Amino acid sequence: MEKFYQLWKKFGKNFEEGGKLSWLSSFYDAFDTFLFTPQTTAKRLGAQIHDGSDSKRTMIIVVMALVPAMLFGMFNVGYQHLLATGELVKGAMTAALWWKAFGFGFLAVLPLILVSYITGLGIEFCVAQYKHEEVAEGFLVTGFIIPLIVPINTPLWMVAIATAFAVVFAKEVFGGTGYNIFNVALIARAFLFFAYPTHMTGDEPFVRTGSTWGWDGGHALVDGFTGATPLTQIATTTETNLMPMDFWTAFNGLIPGSVGETCVWAIALGALLLICTGVASWKTMLSIIVTAGFTAWLFNVCGPDTAVANYPWYMHLVTGGLLFGAVFMATDPVTSARTECGKWIYGCLIGFMVILIRVLNAGYPEGMMLAILLGNTFAPLIDWCVVQVNINKRAKRSNSVSGKLAK
Repeated sequence: MEKFYQLWKKFGKNFEEGGKLSWLSSFYDAFDTFLFTPQTTAKRLGAQIHDGSDSKRTMIIVVMALVPAMLFGMFNVGYQHLLATGELVKGAMTAALWWKAFGFGFLAVLPLILVSYITGLGIEFCVAQYKHEEVAEGFLVTGFIIPLIVPINTPLWMVAIATAFAVVFAKEVFGGTGYNIFNVALIARAFLFFAYPTHMTGDEPFVRTGSTWGWDGGHALVDGFTGATPLTQIATTTETNLMPMDFWTAFNGLIPGSVGETCVWAIALGALLLICTGVASWKTMLSIIVTAGFTAWLFNVCGPDTAVANYPWYMHLVTGGLLFGAVFMATDPVTSARTECGKWIYGCLIGFMVILIRVLNAGYPEGMMLAILLGNTFAPLIDWCVVQVNINKRAKRSNSVSGKLAK
């Protein structure tokens, strides 16, 4: 490894100022800091602490936490395809069908990941090179999340446009990584939702019934097939007590939905890693889940007599993107509340709003996307209020102590 490092550094001299490839210095720097722990410290004078855990490695931990949801999402894409085409009957899964489902899903999801990264990183590299700055590492996570929060049938050109829009207008115009006020991945999802609503809702987007790279299984759709998500079903039904599935089916995630949002235990594994490493705040996650469950319970008790209001509170927690959003997007350190007390308030706001949107607005059966974006909007104000309250408390305590000493 040491020999490779020395060769790499020797090659890197071509990218230094005055070198043959100096115009690509940002590209080299990005790969250099990704592959190796930086060996330099800040140029400012004074005491410094050198630590191998930099922001790129923090982002890699988040990517690792997303891997279980991604792998299960790949399997579920193939599983839903086999169910839709009649090749698989529930409860009759074999090892051969398991691998066939995963293989089909892998080939279906991989292009989404590639398009997301190629588009987003391409823009990031170009902007960094133009501004003569380092390539920010934030898109390592954003580029991984975008394919997981869109329906599997989203056309690749739409993913490219949405990614480009989000990176440019939700990130770069604010100054780049660390300056954006909205979660970049959610802006991409919101762009798709409002620009191409027919591709984001309904029965067709969430189950791949056609071919993937020419592989379609050779079967026709079964009679009565529906690819609508559970929340879409209860939002559009005229029944008042519809239960599309039981708790454990929803918990295990073998249901239609966005690629990485359906499996509770896979998301929980990622949450455990983020909490144990201190990368994400458990306070934000817990406050969202508890508030959402309590709000849904209130609608169960005294809400309108509709299917979505009567939908059991615990089912709200395991269907849709509530848990995925609470773990991976609401905890974004840039766009979420940063004060400890503010994290509780921020989480409670999101948890309350997601259920309110689901129950009272049938046009948005999911609700988590809008709830988090609303939370992003109020996060700076929440932190400001928390800090001001703390300042006022300290001022009163200081005045009280000064008065006693004066006496």
